[in-house]
This record gives sequence, structure tokens and C-alpha cells, in this order.
Amino acid sequence: MARLWLSCFLLPALVVSVAANMAPKFLANMTSVILAEDLPVGAQVFWLVAEDPDNDPLTYGMSGPNAYFFTVTPNTGEVKLASALDYETLYTFKVTISVSDPYTQVQKEMQVIVEDRNDNAPVFQNTAFSTSINETLPVGSVVFSVLAVDKDMGPAGMVVYSIEKVIPSTGDSEHLFRILANGSIILSGSLSYNNKSAFYQLELKACDLGGMFNNSFTIQCSLPAFLSISVVDQPDLDPQFVREFYSASVAEDAAKGTSVLKVEAVDGDKGINDPVIYSISNSTWPGWFDIGADGVIRVNGSLDREQLLEEDEEVQLQVTATETHLNIYGQEAKVSIWVTVRVLDVNDHKPEFYNCSLPACTFTPEEAQVNFTGYVDEHASPRIPIDDLTMVVYDPDKGSNGTFLLSLGGPNAEAFSVSPERAAGSASIQVLVRVSALVDYERQTVMVVQVVATDSVSQNFSIAMVTIHLRDINDHRPTFPQSLYILRVPEHSATGSVVTDSIHATDPDTGAWGQITYSLLPGNGVDLFQVDPVSGTVTVRNGELLDREIQAVYYLTLQATDGGNLSSSTMLQIHLLDINDNAPVVSGSYNIFVQEEEGNVSVTIQAHDNDEPGTNNSRLLFSLLPGPYNHNFSLDPDTGLLRNLGPLDREAIDPALGGRIVLTVLVSDCGEPVLSTEVNVTITVEDINDNLPIFNQSSYNFTVKEEDPGVLVGVVKAWDADQTEVNNRISFSLSGSGANYFMIRGLVLGAGWAEGYLRLPPDVSLDYETQPVFNLTVSAENPDPQGSETIVDVHVNVKDVNDNPPTLDVASLRGIRVAENGSQHGQVAVVVASDVDTSAQLEIQLVNILCTKAGVDVGSLCWGWFSVVANGSVYINQSEAIDYEACDLVTLVVRACDLATDPGFQAYSNNGSLLITIEDINDNAPYFLPEDKTFVIIPELVLPNREVASVRARDDDSGNNGLILFSILRVDFISKDGATIPFQGIFWISNSSEADVFTGSIQPVTSLDSTLQGTYQVTVQARDTPSVGPSLEANTTLNLFTVDQSYRSRLQFSIPKAEVGANRQAINEALTQATRTTVYIVDIQDIDSAARARAHSYLDAYFVFPNGSALTLDELSVMIRNDQDSLMQLLQLGLVVLGSQESQESDLSNQLISVIIGLGVALLLVLVIMTTAFMCVRKSYNRKLRAMKAAKEARKTAAGVMPSAPAIPGTNMYNNERANPMLNLSNKDLGLEYLSSSNDLDCVSINSLDDNSVDVEKNSEEVKEYRPPHTPPEPDPEPLSVVLSRQQAGASGQLEGPSYTNAGLDTTDL
Repeated sequence: MARLWLSCFLLPALVVSVAANMAPKFLANMTSVILAEDLPVGAQVFWLVAEDPDNDPLTYGMSGPNAYFFTVTPNTGEVKLASALDYETLYTFKVTISVSDPYTQVQKEMQVIVEDRNDNAPVFQNTAFSTSINETLPVGSVVFSVLAVDKDMGPAGMVVYSIEKVIPSTGDSEHLFRILANGSIILSGSLSYNNKSAFYQLELKACDLGGMFNNSFTIQCSLPAFLSISVVDQPDLDPQFVREFYSASVAEDAAKGTSVLKVEAVDGDKGINDPVIYSISNSTWPGWFDIGADGVIRVNGSLDREQLLEEDEEVQLQVTATETHLNIYGQEAKVSIWVTVRVLDVNDHKPEFYNCSLPACTFTPEEAQVNFTGYVDEHASPRIPIDDLTMVVYDPDKGSNGTFLLSLGGPNAEAFSVSPERAAGSASIQVLVRVSALVDYERQTVMVVQVVATDSVSQNFSIAMVTIHLRDINDHRPTFPQSLYILRVPEHSATGSVVTDSIHATDPDTGAWGQITYSLLPGNGVDLFQVDPVSGTVTVRNGELLDREIQAVYYLTLQATDGGNLSSSTMLQIHLLDINDNAPVVSGSYNIFVQEEEGNVSVTIQAHDNDEPGTNNSRLLFSLLPGPYNHNFSLDPDTGLLRNLGPLDREAIDPALGGRIVLTVLVSDCGEPVLSTEVNVTITVEDINDNLPIFNQSSYNFTVKEEDPGVLVGVVKAWDADQTEVNNRISFSLSGSGANYFMIRGLVLGAGWAEGYLRLPPDVSLDYETQPVFNLTVSAENPDPQGSETIVDVHVNVKDVNDNPPTLDVASLRGIRVAENGSQHGQVAVVVASDVDTSAQLEIQLVNILCTKAGVDVGSLCWGWFSVVANGSVYINQSEAIDYEACDLVTLVVRACDLATDPGFQAYSNNGSLLITIEDINDNAPYFLPEDKTFVIIPELVLPNREVASVRARDDDSGNNGLILFSILRVDFISKDGATIPFQGIFWISNSSEADVFTGSIQPVTSLDSTLQGTYQVTVQARDTPSVGPSLEANTTLNLFTVDQSYRSRLQFSIPKAEVGANRQAINEALTQATRTTVYIVDIQDIDSAARARAHSYLDAYFVFPNGSALTLDELSVMIRNDQDSLMQLLQLGLVVLGSQESQESDLSNQLISVIIGLGVALLLVLVIMTTAFMCVRKSYNRKLRAMKAAKEARKTAAGVMPSAPAIPGTNMYNNERANPMLNLSNKDLGLEYLSSSNDLDCVSINSLDDNSVDVEKNSEEVKEYRPPHTPPEPDPEPLSVVLSRQQAGASGQLEGPSYTNAGLDTTDL
């Protein structure tokens, strides 16, 4: 009955429990999965994981059109790959995953993203490659272009081309071609159809840049492709002769048209083979030969071998072969070769006579002659050849044709012979004396013979006439008529004086033998006389040595010699005649001193003559030679006594003589000729002071300029007639009104003259306005003790000068303003100057021009803008060149110049500055400054009113003309599929400036749609704001690339957030170096301590290329690993893990929802469990009592002692009574926390119902520990084994580990 009631009571509770069953639920991350396309079929790819609050057994499944790619293990959720994935065919698809418990099935859509791998090799398009190119194709030209396509993405899809092999494989062809990155094949060397190859085959290969494939970095390459290149021959080569040398021979009497030989040439371009035309372009003997179109050389004129003797009997022909068509350069293609034709001899000449000497004979017609002349001495010995006979016989024929015989004929042939008598070719001919007696000059002076030359073959002959002149010989000696000749000559006769010209010798020989030569044989006097060798005239050789007093007679031998060196002699006796040859001799010297006015002169001249006394040659006479002072003296002619005729005056003597009178006394003899001697008598007249100074003018008038201190006023000059310095020295003194303004200084000029220099003292100047005239007295005196002096009046006139500088009018230098860019023309200002001098001539001069911009000197930029003329007018020169942006202030530095200012005074005024301010006009449009930036929109970084891009502009104008305002004209969004979407009001731009650069900051007005993927094109306008006139503007377009959040990558570091932030710059640089991208760091945070492994913080960033594309996590990982330097640097900075945001943190909203749902389910379970517990309390207690009994029985059993009765399988009892089943199944959490012990050691229950406990210290979000389905569940420990093991441990020592004692289940409580 009690059981019935209990069943009735539990039935509703069970119904409620069944009705409250909850559906299983997939974990939050079961929304998408990323799989590499190179996963092998059968590989485990992921697990389906779901939760069931009821802990019911779950069954997993998968369905949908694409579910065939996978197989699912239903009870574990393990998913394996059933069909291979291919990113290029299907890069993303969806499948429907399901999970069900015994009551409910739940389905969910899962996105499968296939990740690209380098599983495709590049493939050439249109692999049948062939082309033809001209052999003259320039180096660097494109030969062919190929294209290979790789279906992979990123670096794995980028193709690199290479030439693997070139056929034919030679040293020339190995580097003949190269291939560019775009597949263009470039010619790197020159081609030649004839010299290299007419065909090439290139083996091409295309490889990608590599990527991950089967968990390793792999580079895929295409199958070889072959390009066939045919080289097209071009007419670029000259023709070639088939032989390197041509030669032939022909007889010199060959008829015209006779064939000599044939030449042959072919086109050098084998692929064209153009016909050739032959011609003789050069010949050593033009006209002798010609050539036909067939290349045959024929005789074209008469031949003569003898004309070719100097050319080795050969004719050289230059044969040119020319192609019929022009080559590729528009020129004739031709080649030349020299052909040698030897001309053979025939006997067609007779011997000829030539007047020449071998081997210098040229055998020209001019040398050929038949008359010859020779000379020989009379009675010459036999075999003596005739002199001066140059006869050569020449026969130009060859061999026996050129052999000839020689013989003599004529009236005198018996007296001579000829040599040689036989010769060949050419020979020198000699005519020899045969009979000496017949060669007699006295009988016959000229003899004639004939020389006959006869050809030994043809018997043709030639005759030459030889005229022989006989030469006389010397057989007589010269003779004198007398054997002694007596001659006379005066002593000291002049050299060359004739002693005799009447002595001659005679010789009967004629010609050279009769020519007589005279000479004096060595002896006494041969050095005093000489003889003319031709005339025999005897003359004085050295007249100075002919002195009768030394030697009176000389004996000489005169010899006569003829041309044959035969001689005879005669004796000459020469007597010297005496002459008057000694001049008078004066004894001593004569120097006399006498005082002027008082002294007298009396002196006798002493002289003698070495000639014979008592003769006219020794008689002496004295006389004075003419002189300026002879009238003051007298000289006795016989005794030589010299006296003065009156008083002597020193001042009457030329001052240059210094008071000395020089008289010349002539002492002469009476011989023939008269000889004389001169002697000088010097009379010095001593000076006395007997003269006063005398001025050269009666008065002096001088003019001096005012304001000229220290200037020379004038010079006075005086003279003292005395001739000695002690008596004629003059000194000057000054007196009169105003004499204290002047000073005079004397200067001795010499010869009694002196000058007085009247000047102003260095510190004194005159003023015309104060005193225009000064009257002074100058005294001149000499040092006579009597104090005599001479005075003269001096008048000084002061001259007015222009001595005041001009001045500039300050009012005329007031600044002006001139607008730029041709706004003004002509005169803009006038500079005025003044001068107090009446004679002033003023002009305005431009001294300098200063060009400044904002106070900074800009050099000579503005020098040509303005000009200043002499009257002070300022004009604009180059109105259009005036530019405010280059120079805003022009300073003209001017001065006034007085052209009439006297030298020594300031002619210029002080410099003045005329400031010309350049006014700006709006003549420059704004212009944007170049920006080397890529603007990227990052979802986490883009917020309203936060800058996403910026532009900078500048305007060279100033003020409002240079003020720039930015505005956005247009915004277009270009999606990845190419569609363009216009936007309005999505961005706004703010304006700011720094210095002269204006910046526009582009900011979104609202949050941007993160689902849009593409590029925002923003057109920005910069416009200036002039005060006057229209504004100027400029436009630019910016590209703002959007980046999906899927490209956000996370880097974990082993250092805290603060250190990562401190190293942010170094981390950014290392990442930039490794990826070659712009790194956008969006977040740096510490990792929760509960989730830490090795990492302590993470950094989230985007890696964006300049074209707006970004790196995925896998690409980032590959690029960092490929750059070892950057990788080592990042590791040193603490990098430990690379991961994406999705894989490393769960969504916060999903976590909150899971927590709320979990709490609700837990509350519902608690209510159900509490109700069930109260209804089943009795049953629970009975089971616990049975368990306690079993435990007590187990404790009573000694360790190692097993009961004899067998245990019931699956229970902890050894009999069938009340056995507690132990099913070795995982415990089901029923939420009976109140049944568990609070002791910390009670972590292991001794029955299957006590395994359920709740760890309150675990995260509230975690309902239970998740055990992966593929991990086999650990078996629950057998309670009896645990108790026995504890008992055994307790027997050996103190019990360790968790206790199984549960005070709440003690029998006392029951």
C-alpha cells in the first residue's frame, strides 16, 4: 500500500521531469571553421561540440548540399574530411550541423572557409609558342611575350619566369635572351643568320613565389614550355668570293678578247642569295683588261710585258662584286679582291743604247740616244777605258730574246776595243784603248768609233756613235828672264803697296799645264812681303814692320810653278828708303792754380824730337790750338813760354768747367810729312764772393684754393753768379701781412740757382670768404758776412672751390607701395637732392638694391624691377616680373652726386633708402603637397569625428589671398566587385594651419558601415579666400581603403602591457621590415591571469599594403618566419604566440547570454532535484545504509585476505542480498549538494551517487567541466578497492589523502 502511494506521489514528479527536458546547444564558437585546402581525405578537421543541461547522450550529424565533404562520428562529434577541398573551386560554403538528445534535435548553419594553399603550379597559356625575328633586331627588343597563370592567391599566385635552356647550347646563346617579370622575352645579344644560328628553341619555366602546402613552404613550378624562334636572314652582309686568291698568266701579244681567268662571288646572306655584278674597280694598268657579267676577265687592249718590269711582270686588278639590291642600310653590298695577272714575254724588241749608269737607269725614251762622248789621255796604256762614257745597252726581252752581241766600227776602230762583247738584258759598255801609239794629241785631238749591238736571235741591231776627245799632258817647265832683280820701297809703306809687278815667267804648255802659279820660298823677310800667285806682283805684306832703322835690305826667292807641278825660281833684292816717322815728345804735365782778378800765369813747355838733329825732321814749333779762352793767353812759337794777357774772372768761365781752363799746345816738326804732339795745360781760376743773388722775376703772383691745407702756393727762384757753393748758396725769408699763414722752404738746385717753395702749413688752410688776397715779401741772401740781400714782392690770391657735398631731401624718400604682376607701370617716385654750392651739378645715383622676403635677403632677384635715372625719377622696368611671393620689399639705396665737386672734397651725399613695398594680389592657386601615405579605414580605429585621412596644401600668396579653406566635393564608394556608390555627408573636413602649410583633416560624420568592403574615393577641394577678385582652387582625390576585421591579427608577448607599450616603436619597425606593410596597432592589453600560459599581454594590429590589401594571420606568420632578422628581433621583444582575435577570445555578448541561460537552467534543475529528493528520501537513505554496511564489512577484512565467496559482478557484495550495483559509468550530476561532505578531503565518493558535486570556486559561466568527446572517460574508482587500499595504508602508517568518512551518513543519524 505504501508502495502504491509512493508511486502515485512520484508519478507527477516524473511527468514534470520529462516535461522539463531541455534541448542540447552547440557551443558559441560553432559558427564557422577555417580549413586548409591541402588537408588529406580522412584527416580529422574539427569536432562538433554541444552541451545538454540534462546530460542526455548526444548524437551529431551534418546535412546540406556540401555535407559530402565531411563525415561525422555521431556519438563523438568528430568530423573528418571525406572529399578534397579546393579553394580555387569553392572557397567558402555552408553546411547544416545538428545535435540531438533522445528528445530534441537542434540544427545550426556553419560557415566553412577554405584557406588557400600553394597547391597549383603556374600554367602557360597557349603553349604552342613560335615566332620569327629579323637577325637585325636591336638588342633590348621584345622577342615574344608569354603568360603563365597561377590560380593561387597572394605570393603563391605571383609568377616568376625563367629561361632554363637555350638550344643550340653554345657560349653565345646561353645569355642571348632574357625574360622579364611580365613574361616579355628580351634580346640581350646580337643575332646572325649566317655566323650564329638560324633557329633557337627556348625552354621556359614559370614558378610562383612559394607558399604553404602540406605544412611546408613549397614553390610550385610549371611544366616546361618551349618557344621556337626562327631567325630571318636580312641583307646585312657583303658578298664573298669563293676563293681567297686569284692569279693567271697571258702572253703579251694576246689578242683583244682573250679569256684570262674567271672569278666567282656569292651573297654572304645565305638565306637571300642575291645575284652579284662584277666590275674592275682598280687596276695598276687601266684599260688592259675588263670583266664580264659571268666573272670572266678578258684582254681589253694591247699588252706590253716590258712596261711591267718594275712590277715583276704582273698586273694587279681589283675586282669588285656588287649585289643587285641594296642592303638593309640602303647601301651597296659589295666586296673586292685583288687578282694577279702575269704577262708572258715575246721577242718584240731590239737592243737600245742609253746614256745612264746602272743600276740607276730607268730606260725611259728620254734616256735612249745614239751619240756619246768620252775622253782619254794621249798615249794612254792599253785596256785603259774611255773616261766620261756612260753607255748602257738594254734589251727588255727576257732570256734568249734579250741576249745581244757588241762590236766596233768607224774610222778609228783599230785604235780601240769594246767590252763586253756579249750580254743579256742590260749591260754597261766600255770602249778601251787598244793601240797607245795611235792615240796622239799632237796628231789628232778627236777620234770617232761606232758601237754595234746585234740581237742574237732576231739579228736586229742598233748603232751608237762615240766621239773620243784626247787630253794633252804636261811636258814643259816655266822660266824667268833674269836670275836677280833689285827693288826699292819706302819704309813703313802701307800694307798692300806694290813693290814690283814686272817680273813674269813663261811656259809653252797649253791649258792647265801652261797655267803658272807664283810663290815666295821661306826666308828672311817672307813675313814682310807677299806675291800674287796668278799675276806675280810683289806687295808689302805688313807695312808696320818695315823700319829702315832696324833692317835696310831684304833678300827673297820667287818661284814659278805650272799646272803639272813643274817649277823654277829667281832672286829678289829689296832696299828700304828712310822717311820722317818720329813725332816730337813733350816732357812732364802742366797744372796751374791762380786766384781770379789777382793771379798771373807764366810757364815754358818742354819738348824734343828723336829725328836727326839739325834737319827739318827735328826742328820744333809751338802753337795754341783754337779754344774758348785762347784770347786770354799768349805762347812763344820757338821757346814755348805761356803767359796771361790780363786779369782772369772766374764767373767768365763756363760753370761746368769748375773754374778750369784747358789750353791745348801743339808741338810739331818741319819734316815731310809734318809730325806733331799735343799737350794740355790746365789753369784753375779760384773763386771769390763778388756777386749778390738775383730773382728771376721782378714780382710773383700765385693763386691757391681755399680749404686746401699744406698745399704748395708757388715757387720763387733766384741765382747767384758765384761759381762755388760756399759763395753762391742762397737762403729765403718771408715777411709781410699774413706771413704767419705761410711758410717758405729753400731748395738748392746747383750752379748758383735756388728755389723757395711757398706753401701753407699742414694745419692751416685759407678761406676765401675771410681774406681773398695776401701781399708778401720774400728775401734772398747768401752767407756773405756783410749781410747783403735781395727782396721781391709776392701776391697770393685765394680761389673759391666747390667744397660742400649735396644732401638728399628726406621727404622724397618716403616709402611707396607697388602692386605685383604688371599692375603698375611708369614713374612711381622722384628722389630730390640739393647743394649750397652755386656751381653744383647734381645727379641721383643708384648705389644698391636690397631684395627681401619676410625680412630674409633673397639675393639679386629684384634687381631688374626698378631703375633710377639721373634726375631722381624712379621707374618700373619689369612690371610683369614683380612677384610678391618672391620678394615683398625692395630697398633702393640711392645717393646724390655733385659732378662739379673739386677733387679732395666729398662729392656724394649720405646714402638714402627708398622702401618699395610690393603689394600682393591673388595670382597663385593653392596646390596640394605630395603625400606618401596610404589611408586605411580600420573598424576599431574609425570613430565619428576621428581623422581617417588628411591633405596638405599651400598657397604662395599672402594674407587672405593665401588663406586656404578645404571642402569635400564628392565621395564615391567603389566596392570590390567594381560597383560605385555615391555618398553624401558621410565625411567632413576640418581646417588647420601651421606656418604657411594648411592641413585638412577628413573625419567621418557618423560610424561607417563595417560590412562595406572596398575603397572610398574622396574628392577634396582647396580654395583661397582673396579680399578682392575671384578665388582660385585646386582639387585632389584620395583613396581610403577599408579593411575587414577578419584581417585583425593578435600577437602575444611574454612581457606586461606596459613594456609592450614602451617597445611599441621597435615592435612596429620590426613588423614593418618583415611584412613591408603599414602596421596599425589597435589595442594592447594584459591577458587574464586565469588564462595565461606563457603570454602576459597581447597586441592587436592590422597589416595593410599600400594598395589597401591586408595580410591574413597565416600570411603574416609566413612572412615573419621568412625574415629571420625581424623574427629574432620580435622574439627578443617578447613575442611568443601569433593568433587571431576570434580564436583567442570569445564574444562578450555570447558569454553574457550563456551565463544567463546557464543560471536559469541551474535554477530549474535545483527545483526539480529538490522535489524529486523529497519524494525519494526514503529510498536514498536505504541505499546509503546498505553502502555503509558494505563499507564496514570491507574495513573488517584484513588487507590481502580475500573472501572465499565470489563477488557478484557489478556489485560490491559477495552475496545476492541487497547488493549495491557499481556500473562503472560516469556520474550524473543530480544537484544533491546537500548530501556531500563539507570536508575538503571528500573529493572521492564511495558510491556512484556521491560523485555529483558543484565546485563553487569555478567560473560561474562554466556549468561543468567539458571533456572532449574524443577523450575516453576515465573509469570511476571501485569504492571497495579504495577502502581496502586506505585500510592497508592505515596499517602501515598515518592515513594520507582524502577521507571517505561522511559524518552525515552515520547510522546514528539514520
